[in-house]
Amino acid sequence: MRAKSSGKGAVLGRGEKKRIEEQFARHINRGQVKYLKAGHLDVLETMRRGIRFTDEATGRTMIDCFTSAGCFNVGRGNPVVLAALEKALDSLDMGSWMLLSPWKAALARELVEVAPRGLDRVFFASGGGDAIDCAIKLARGATGRPTVISTVKAYHGHTGFALSANGKEHYRRYFEPLMPGFRFVPFNDSEAIASAVDEKTAAVIIEPIQGEAGIFAADDEYLRELRRLCDRHGALLIFDEVQTGFCRTGRFFACEHSRVVPDIMALAKSIGGGVYPNGAVLYRGLPVINRFLKKHHDFHTSYNGGSDIGCCVSLAVIRFMRETRLWEKAERSGARLYSALEDIRRENPAIIREVRGLGLMIGIEYIHEFMGPMMSDALAKNGVFAAYSGNAPQVMRFMPPLVASDEDIDEIIAATRAAVGAMKSILPIALPAARVPFLLNLLNNERVQTLLFNWLRSAEDLVERIPGLGGRNK
Repeated sequence: MRAKSSGKGAVLGRGEKKRIEEQFARHINRGQVKYLKAGHLDVLETMRRGIRFTDEATGRTMIDCFTSAGCFNVGRGNPVVLAALEKALDSLDMGSWMLLSPWKAALARELVEVAPRGLDRVFFASGGGDAIDCAIKLARGATGRPTVISTVKAYHGHTGFALSANGKEHYRRYFEPLMPGFRFVPFNDSEAIASAVDEKTAAVIIEPIQGEAGIFAADDEYLRELRRLCDRHGALLIFDEVQTGFCRTGRFFACEHSRVVPDIMALAKSIGGGVYPNGAVLYRGLPVINRFLKKHHDFHTSYNGGSDIGCCVSLAVIRFMRETRLWEKAERSGARLYSALEDIRRENPAIIREVRGLGLMIGIEYIHEFMGPMMSDALAKNGVFAAYSGNAPQVMRFMPPLVASDEDIDEIIAATRAAVGAMKSILPIALPAARVPFLLNLLNNERVQTLLFNWLRSAEDLVERIPGLGGRNK
């Protein structure tokens, strides 16, 4: 039964929301429900347009600063992309992965046109993890070498080769033994990578900006050194641009900042426009790769990556980006947001340690890990959906759709100021506790945070049900 929320349109009644939560918990993931509720992130997305969606349970409109880790670069419900999908559905289906397709050919040509010079060959993939799997397999197969060098705290996905390349034990330890031959070195450390690369190295894989690790950009000279090392030792250089690609950092691809062209580049997420998943691997036609592919053209296949419908959608996405010069908008908006967040940092040194990023891929690092979940909760209450980094809970990621206007960016800034102000009312209790190592470890523990915030959430819900106090007695 639906209820009305004054001035906000139809919303779900409390009983219906609870039924959805119970079904999700029973059949999908109970822990995920608790985790989301703890941070006021248990929203039900509806009216998904531009940079916003509406929570159907409350009628509250929220700005999406998470964008499913960068899937909605062209905005949610982009009318150009939706029109391309609708047109494709009139006459196409997914198509057979093994047959020739004019849609695959057209998208491949479009990708090559926007890619850095030299990346002129394409494989299609179903998503980010699949693209990384393809890239690593291509490197190992072409070189005949066993070793892949990745970086500490790197995040490359959850499939076989991609999971093995993740640089945090948290993601790997429950599934070991994984693929052999993976080594990890500190990010942005030229000496460490120089000592690791040798004649057995098939590839070095790196994110130009580490996303899950907390928004750390690779130094330009570091990337140039990687290029020199790979060339010297006959290894292949792989860039994971699943999050950073397609205008996110103020360039069409993040590698353009350093002018370093990799041998292989993995792409996904926003290439699907947020409506139809797709992925791609771009690579250089090097002799070592060509010899391998001459014998093993089918070394990596995908029944849904590069589907005819997906290619139609991705073509519309890329053409929209080129026509609107979306990378320039991301650069301008990113500078506006970064400057304001720096002001907030200077005003709140006891809360914020650092602001960093490129374009509209920005991270705020707080003084303590427990502040990340606290800030996520505070932002949600102020109408901003944001998430802290999986590999660094103390870092909040701001990755709104790139179509955000100046007024939209100002709203994000105002909400951030309000959220920091709300945190200040809690910190007189939390900060003294953080000085005690035992209590700090408890505060930084994700399970403890989930239990604590769920208890607070239950208390808030109870107050809201009391007539005259919460005003939401449904």
